[in-house]
Amino acid sequence: MSNEALQTLINQWIPELEFTEEGVPFLTVTVPAASLHPLMHRLRNDQETCFDYLFCLTGVDWGDTLGVVYHLESTQHRHILVVKVATEDRDNPVFHTVSDIWKTACFHEREAFDFLGITFDKHPNLKRLFLTEDWKGFPLRKDYEDNINMIVK
Repeated sequence: MSNEALQTLINQWIPELEFTEEGVPFLTVTVPAASLHPLMHRLRNDQETCFDYLFCLTGVDWGDTLGVVYHLESTQHRHILVVKVATEDRDNPVFHTVSDIWKTACFHEREAFDFLGITFDKHPNLKRLFLTEDWKGFPLRKDYEDNINMIVK
C-alpha cells in the first residue's frame, strides 16, 4: 500500500489526524492521546493495514511536550508507518499502553517510564527497568539536572 493510500484509509477512520512525510519512505501520523489505543488496535487488526510488527517505541522530550514515537511495519503488506503522540502535561504524562497489542512494547514502555517518567495506563508491569528504585528524576528529560554526575543544563 502506498503512503497516499494508507493516509486515505486512516483518515477515513479518524479524520482529524495530522499527517506528514518525513524523508523517504515513512508516512508519519500525529494522533491525540485519547485516540492512540483505538487507532493502534485498528492498525494492527485491520486486514488492509495489518501492522503486526512494532519495531521501535521511543519516549521523547520535545521541550514543551513529552511524547512517544512508534514505528510500525506490516510484514504481510510491507508498508511502514510512524505514529506520534504527545502531551503538554510534563508533571503527569500518561498514555494508554500498547503492550496488549504488541508484546514487545512491554520493555520499551518501561524504558520510557524509567528515563522520561512517561506512565503507560494499564501496563501489566510498569516499573523501573535500568535505574535503581531510589533514583531521583528522569535523565532523558531536557530539564534534568544532576550535579553529582555533571549533567547540568
